[in-house]
Amino acid sequence: MYRTLSILVLVFVSAISPHRVVGQATWTDAQKIANAVTAAPSFISQNATIMEWQNGKPVTLRAGTNGWMCTPTNPAKEGNEPMCVDGEWMSFMNALRSKAAPQVKRVGVGYMIAPGGAPGSNTDPFAKEATPDNEWAYDPPHVMVLVTDPHELEGMPTKRQNGGPWVMWAGTPYAHIMVPLAPPKK
Repeated sequence: MYRTLSILVLVFVSAISPHRVVGQATWTDAQKIANAVTAAPSFISQNATIMEWQNGKPVTLRAGTNGWMCTPTNPAKEGNEPMCVDGEWMSFMNALRSKAAPQVKRVGVGYMIAPGGAPGSNTDPFAKEATPDNEWAYDPPHVMVLVTDPHELEGMPTKRQNGGPWVMWAGTPYAHIMVPLAPPKK
């Protein structure tokens, strides 16, 4: 989860392409927007608000009209992971950011469909690096789904390599469904 949280804390994109280049330090707003819109289908991202966090505060790069919010990839992290989420996911991410229990009121949908994916923990929302027990691996491009009742997740697989959707961060208040759009890297 720290991987996803980091997107909201510090987000930028590559000056060369929408794909991140490690070590790049500054990008124009247009380049950040170009990366952010790759997170979701264009019929959603074309009218979404594009924002990033600067010095702990949200900054709007482009106002939107459809209730969706997209952020560009964090160049300080490995991989390409722009994100586009609905209002329920924004509330969820704010709870995660403050380590508060999320209050999911309706099903929430988030997109991270840009090519590349990024590594992160499948078990610990706050992990910053691999440990022997946090199932650190690449998340492929995917759709994320929040449910209102955590019991609805019972019986679903909890591993990336199951061949289909799985529950990320099972057993935590931040558990949600990951629907892969490509096979996970092994």
